[in-house]
Amino acid sequence: MSFRHRIATLDDLPTIVAIYNSTVASREVTADTEPVSVESRLAWFHEHTPERRPLWVIERAGDDSASPAVLGWISYSNFYGRPAYSGTAEVSIYIDEAARGKGIGRYALQQAIDFAPSIKVHTLLGFIFGHNQPSLGLFTKFGFETWANLPKVANLDGIERDLIILGKRVA
Repeated sequence: MSFRHRIATLDDLPTIVAIYNSTVASREVTADTEPVSVESRLAWFHEHTPERRPLWVIERAGDDSASPAVLGWISYSNFYGRPAYSGTAEVSIYIDEAARGKGIGRYALQQAIDFAPSIKVHTLLGFIFGHNQPSLGLFTKFGFETWANLPKVANLDGIERDLIILGKRVA
C-alpha cells in the first residue's frame, strides 16, 4: 500500500480529532485523559500554517474516490515558543486504529524528516511515553536518540509514567 499526504483543511478537523481521541483510552499515546472536542482544537488547527508548521493528513495513494479516507495525520509544533527555538519542532503522528501496522507511521516520519529543512527546521523532537514501545521503536529506527528522560512526570489513572524526548538533527 502506498500513501500520500496533503495540507489538512478545516473540513478534516473532525476526522483529525476522532483519530486523536481514539488514542486516549489506551493511555499510551497522549496525556489527555478525556476525549477532546473539535471546537477545543480550532486554535491548535489554526496555529499550523503550511509555510511554518504544517498539519498534514495521510491518505492512500491512488484512491480515486471523491473523498479518500484519512488514515492519519502529521503535525509540526513549536518547541518552547521562543524565537531562538524556531529551528526546532515537535513532530506528532497519529494513525487511525484500523490503519495501524501498515507502514503509515514509517511513511509519515520519513515525510516529516525530509520536509523539515524546507520550513527551516533543523531539529525534530518526539515526546513519547516510556511505555509506548511502538512509537519509541519507530523513532529509533529513523535515527532519533534519547535526549531526555523525564521520569514519572505523567499520571495516568494513578500510574506514574515517564516521558522520553527523542531528538534528531535533520539539517
